[in-house]
Amino acid sequence: MGRLITRLTSDVNALGDVFSTGAIGIISDLFLILVLMGTMLQQEWRLGLMLIGMLLPITTLIIYFQQQYRKANYVAREELSALNSNLQENISGINVVQLFRRERFNSELFRKINQRYVDAIDSTIFYDSAVSATLEWIALAAIAGVLALGGSLVTGGALELGTLTAFILFAQKLFDPLRQFADKFTAIQAGLTAVERLNDLMSEPIIIRDAKDPIALQTQTLKNSDVVVPGEIRFKEVSFGYKANDYVLSHLDFTIRPGEKVALVGPTGAGKSSIIRLLCRLYEVSEGQILLDGVDIRDIAQQDLRDRMAIILQDGFLFSGDVQRNITLGENYSFEQVQDAAEKTNVASFIEALPQGYSTTLRERGTNLSGGQKQLLAFARAAIRNPGILVLDEATANLDVGTEDTNQQAIDKLLGTRAAINIAHRISSIRNADRILALKQGQLIEQGSHEELLARDGLYASLYKLQMLGQ
Repeated sequence: MGRLITRLTSDVNALGDVFSTGAIGIISDLFLILVLMGTMLQQEWRLGLMLIGMLLPITTLIIYFQQQYRKANYVAREELSALNSNLQENISGINVVQLFRRERFNSELFRKINQRYVDAIDSTIFYDSAVSATLEWIALAAIAGVLALGGSLVTGGALELGTLTAFILFAQKLFDPLRQFADKFTAIQAGLTAVERLNDLMSEPIIIRDAKDPIALQTQTLKNSDVVVPGEIRFKEVSFGYKANDYVLSHLDFTIRPGEKVALVGPTGAGKSSIIRLLCRLYEVSEGQILLDGVDIRDIAQQDLRDRMAIILQDGFLFSGDVQRNITLGENYSFEQVQDAAEKTNVASFIEALPQGYSTTLRERGTNLSGGQKQLLAFARAAIRNPGILVLDEATANLDVGTEDTNQQAIDKLLGTRAAINIAHRISSIRNADRILALKQGQLIEQGSHEELLARDGLYASLYKLQMLGQ
């Protein structure tokens, strides 16, 4: 994350510096150099050729130093990205750092990364300074050459003293635009480095795109009414892997009928959360199809697909802002609708107990609320959208027993006639599901009701017995 933020801030600023430092004026500097060269050749071709000849080695040196500067600048920006990434990671995980006494270790790690960044910056400063220093020495050598050659021409009567004086001024003026050219070229090199890094970011392929002519699903009037359009979900021989040929889901084939409540269970790593990500098109299936009301979800616009469902995750993310805006998420819901959604999910009393009620300002990631309170807001966020499909991913994991019991009533009310997918490790929260799918290592091992699976004495029964034994 820190690397991405660096590219979107520091690199963009470096690109802006190309224009703010007047680097576009490099054209006028080149024009002035050409005018001076022409004037010198017209006045005295021998002195003019000598000064022009001195431009060749200095130009070669400038190009060399600028190339080295660009390489060093690229390394410096990579190290700055690593530095910001490390800083962001430490700030986000400050609680873990303190609890496990990693302050000294993390401080030393930060010092090493910071030292690499300092060394990289020193390299850029060296090559930038080398250009200026070289120009100064060449400028002095040019004046000395003019005096030596011009003096001999004056004593021989081949050159007037006034022309020699003019060429001394020419020698000074010739290197002024060259200095400015070098300074601006340094800014351009830094800008080119930024462009290269930004281009790497912008050229990342967008894997998940809408179809050219997306299929429109059945029109829904959800946001302003109680009408719910249930949807049939079909996983048809679906396989998926985060890496090629390394599948975490293999040949899944099942159907969730409209209004059916289905639970997904299985050990950690069985692929339960991957199923949700595929359904929402956060990832694309590697093989097979996912059908919503008989339509491949890849043929449905992503906005339409996600309007049909609401997802309550185990760790509900909250944005900076007040409670009301965290429920509406920027959409046009009235305050009465927000209150109604909160009451339906039994969270109104909790919100009204806050210092300013629905106007209470939440800090970044909702750090002034407990994990359970953040989870309760996620229920209201889902209820106000009145979705046809409801997905619960360990939605009650952060709730205490009393709150979970109260909220379970709200969940039952929220489910209504909706198709629902419930991922849970606690068997008590899913035993009333219409159907339970037991997964193991990305494969569907068994499915049926709670009683049917217990009678089968398979994977689900073993999970159930383990939980009962633990209790």
